[in-house]
Amino acid sequence: MRVYYEVARRAFQRELVYRTRNLAGLFTNACFGYLRAVPLLAAFQGRPEIAGYDLDEALTWNWVVQALIMVIALWGWWDVEATVRSGDVVSDLARPISFLGYWLARDYGRALYYILFRCLPILLVGQLLFGLRWPQRAETWLLLALSLILAVAISFAFRFMLNLSAFWTTDARGLGSLALIACTFFSGFLIPISFFPSGLRAVTALLPFAGMIQTPADVFLERLNGAALAGALLLQAFWALALLGAAQGLIALATRRVVVQGG
Repeated sequence: MRVYYEVARRAFQRELVYRTRNLAGLFTNACFGYLRAVPLLAAFQGRPEIAGYDLDEALTWNWVVQALIMVIALWGWWDVEATVRSGDVVSDLARPISFLGYWLARDYGRALYYILFRCLPILLVGQLLFGLRWPQRAETWLLLALSLILAVAISFAFRFMLNLSAFWTTDARGLGSLALIACTFFSGFLIPISFFPSGLRAVTALLPFAGMIQTPADVFLERLNGAALAGALLLQAFWALALLGAAQGLIALATRRVVVQGG
């Protein structure tokens, strides 16, 4: 475990180097958070709630999902695919540690950086501009931390498998772009899943994408209690384990392909 801790720590430190990039991203996130809030203000004119959300909850949801973009790396993570194209993946596979564990540790280090230096500042901007509905129960923060750990695992496994498709296709990023469009829509990033029609909402709630954004947002807003909360966290855990298991199986297939081709 010490090895993976060091990998995560160095990934965190690596992100610290790019302070200017993070400040630019922080400014962009804040601008889009404000622009996304305007239609919500218009939608709630003359009505107290929409699909169980009042205006304060909807505005808080907006800033929470905006704050999670970089934590779960919703778009544009192609680090593994780059090593496949360069050939460096061969040395990565030869390391005496788990290939999946190595990249997962790196992703948790990266995610921790963005929780501290992107997520929290974005929430503070939302508080200053509109005011947010913060969790009222102390245990919610612990549950939120658990939900975020699982959300990062789900997101990582999904992105990791998209990266591994580079072993079989020359245009992994094209395939990945299509997959990430689906992820963006079904994760609850564009609109809360509660706003979907009932049939689509029921299906979407069971997909892994909801565990990336909608579930952590619901935990933050304390919209889930008792059995519903336990069920949402268990579903997150199921998808995290299932997708990580699928990613490990895909690594075995990719390794066999490297060996067959003489890598």
